[in-house]
Amino acid sequence: MIDIPPDLPRLRTLRAWHAMCLRAVDTAITAAEQREAERTHGEAQRPPAPDWMIERGIGQGAPPIEVHVGGCYAARNVRPVTREQALQALVAGIRACAHCRPDTELGILE
Repeated sequence: MIDIPPDLPRLRTLRAWHAMCLRAVDTAITAAEQREAERTHGEAQRPPAPDWMIERGIGQGAPPIEVHVGGCYAARNVRPVTREQALQALVAGIRACAHCRPDTELGILE
């Protein structure tokens, strides 16, 4: 059992301290719930990843340099394309990503 002081001033001090701690915990819970709600809302509103992507080089008007499967972790500076555009790009000689292997996914083997 917890040792509780018998006198009223110390009991009131303990009560005030515990109330202050409880408010701090309630504030932290509210903030955590808000973060979780924002994260869930963001995930629900995020558009789906495209099925196919073409990576472009650096600079304005840079030519395409690599074809990726949608969601590839190695893809940078990409634009979404259709399956047909991805096939055309691979046939035209744009290299396939070595990580996600869109050529295998599309049925084209180098």
